[in-house]
Amino acid sequence: MVSDEGLRAELVKLTSGLVTFSREHHPDDLHDESLHQRHREPFAVVRPTTTREVAELLRWASRREIPVTPRGSGTGLSGGATPVTGGLVLCFDQMREVVRIDAKDHVAVVQSGVTLRELNEHLDGTGLHYPVYPGELSGSLGGNVNTNAGGMRAVRHGVTRHHVLGLEVVLMDGTVVRTGGPVVKSSSGYDLTQLIIGSEGTLGIVTEVTLKLSPVFTHRSTLLVPFRELDAITHVVPSLISSGLMPSLLEYLDVLTMASLTSTTGLQLGVSPEVASATTAYLLIVLETRTAEQLDADVTVAAEIVTTAGALEVYVLDGGSAQQLVEARERAFWVAKSAGANDIVDVVVPRSTVPSFLEAVGALAAQHGTFVAGCGHIGDGNVHLSVFQPDEEQRAVFLHELFRAGVALGGAVSGEHGLGLDKRAAYLALADPAVVALQRGIKRVFDPKGLLNPFRHLDEREAE
Repeated sequence: MVSDEGLRAELVKLTSGLVTFSREHHPDDLHDESLHQRHREPFAVVRPTTTREVAELLRWASRREIPVTPRGSGTGLSGGATPVTGGLVLCFDQMREVVRIDAKDHVAVVQSGVTLRELNEHLDGTGLHYPVYPGELSGSLGGNVNTNAGGMRAVRHGVTRHHVLGLEVVLMDGTVVRTGGPVVKSSSGYDLTQLIIGSEGTLGIVTEVTLKLSPVFTHRSTLLVPFRELDAITHVVPSLISSGLMPSLLEYLDVLTMASLTSTTGLQLGVSPEVASATTAYLLIVLETRTAEQLDADVTVAAEIVTTAGALEVYVLDGGSAQQLVEARERAFWVAKSAGANDIVDVVVPRSTVPSFLEAVGALAAQHGTFVAGCGHIGDGNVHLSVFQPDEEQRAVFLHELFRAGVALGGAVSGEHGLGLDKRAAYLALADPAVVALQRGIKRVFDPKGLLNPFRHLDEREAE
């Protein structure tokens, strides 16, 4: 039996990065942005600087049977980066190299700790960008891969898995593998890249990501469209998409969420008092294209479609107001958190069933005495709800019924935040047992000792 002092000495020898031990950790390393904070004291927090160090650390942890939790920027919302008591946390904020940009092939290769902001700053002036935009620019690419992050631009550009061409991954036994590569298609063996994306660090540790980039569109217009009823928004979205406009953003905000965003930011959008008083929900549309002429034509078509669908007005926002509103929408989580929300959910359902889902949510909220406000990526059916119900038992019952309603419509418990610790129980209760068993079999192949990011995702064990 090796003493703690002996383990500390072994660990220090394995890395040139920073290491802290129990009772010395920085508080920010011990949680993510989940609303359900759980204090866990890991044995050590290590900041590796190379893939080789990560491999040595995992090999050591496997030999000592110490659980490992990967941590990017800690911006996750589901407890995916919560440490394990007595475990090892690997923080990737020292692996932030943009390895290369290949402008001809539209490819970027980055270490997993590179943030969205750093990558797009690096791409400035190339005419290219990484279009996945979960809303928190400090989020790391490794973290985005682990949760298959989405965001407001998914309606046009898709989510993380649509832009990852390859990965460098360290397995629990220290083996380093590369999946995929800088090619746009492959039909060679199992697609391990896609298997690892969204696995929340439970199959391997991502150390490098090969990404597909997209051209930047320089002509952009933002439309704010108030409607008397949310149902009208959900019914007009298919028309906007089938028109061929290819909006970059299609977001809905109920009137309560919009009021919270504008009051906290002081944003003035020019909506008349008469229109505002009649509005129940707003549709936010961003159109992007190559030329000013095409943009003008697209704005005209969009305005005609929403007006025919019953829009109270169509506001074309100026550049400053448009940017502020989009940024405010991206910060909706923080507004809900500061308002005292007890839970944030991100259920995704087929786009056509959003009205049915929201109707079910309203009925459940009334039944359980729970207040719910919402916004979401209406273009892809990803509904974000802020739940205000301080009674934990009552809230648990309400959330289970809410998740059940989404799954019954063909949806999923989490659209883009991941399961982590927060949504694991709901997923396991509602998922097909055969699918869960198959996934657990895959987990055993990658991590037979169950040491990679345990007690979350598909793991039914409870953390101590």
